[in-house]
Amino acid sequence: MTPADDEGSGESRRSIVKVQLDEKSFLRRRPEVEHEREVALYDLLEENMFVLKGEAPAAGPFHLKLALADDRLVFVVNDTDDRLCREITLGVKTFRMIIKDYFVVCESYYDAIKALSSQQIESIDMGRRALHNEGAVMLRERLSEHVELDAATSRRFFTLLCILHMRG
Repeated sequence: MTPADDEGSGESRRSIVKVQLDEKSFLRRRPEVEHEREVALYDLLEENMFVLKGEAPAAGPFHLKLALADDRLVFVVNDTDDRLCREITLGVKTFRMIIKDYFVVCESYYDAIKALSSQQIESIDMGRRALHNEGAVMLRERLSEHVELDAATSRRFFTLLCILHMRG
């Protein structure tokens, strides 16, 4: 992804302007999943709130690398000159059940689109969104000591966590 044109504005100083996913060991994904990944990345770069907390936090804007390593979600936060500001690591074991449930509901949703009524599809989609929201809230809470996020940003991060979790 490319940096935003307006990296120096006050709003972008509290944001991510470039995102890179570590995708070197992935399985091939369904087109629907690839679409979700692209939408999450696009939306994240279009609008996000990302404020580092703690001692001497960097002001931003930030470049972010996301990876899964040894059952940990790793956020490598750099400034726009790609100097390291912070590395944040979260264990993903606490997310396993919600990710698993989310994947099951997503599969049901993608299958339902092909064969079920709009009312049935809507019911499955409501469940899918509820699980997604639950995962996003959990992720936001787990990151809260390191970074301040808004709800939309944490939702996009949860989408990306799920996609990173699909690696082979």
